[in-house]
Amino acid sequence: MSLIKQLHAVRTARHHAQTARQELATPAHALLARGRQYPLTTVGVAAGAGFVLGQFDVHPLRVPGLGALLGGTAAEVVGQAARLVAEYVQDHFDTP
Repeated sequence: MSLIKQLHAVRTARHHAQTARQELATPAHALLARGRQYPLTTVGVAAGAGFVLGQFDVHPLRVPGLGALLGGTAAEVVGQAARLVAEYVQDHFDTP
């Protein structure tokens, strides 16, 4: 692969990453704003998730391969889930 093709691939990848960041910025901001508006709900959800994981004796770093998954694919999944939740919350709870 020539240097010019490599530079083009890097520029394309950077453009895709920038586009993905912009697509997730608005819903993530809405989700964070909702969390600031209702902090007890946010803490309750986090505590509930921690309780359930604790009951199943699941620690994310103890599961083989999960550390690598959290660094890569899971980050994309979490981003998509945050976007979907933010859109759902905006569509269903913000209507007067």
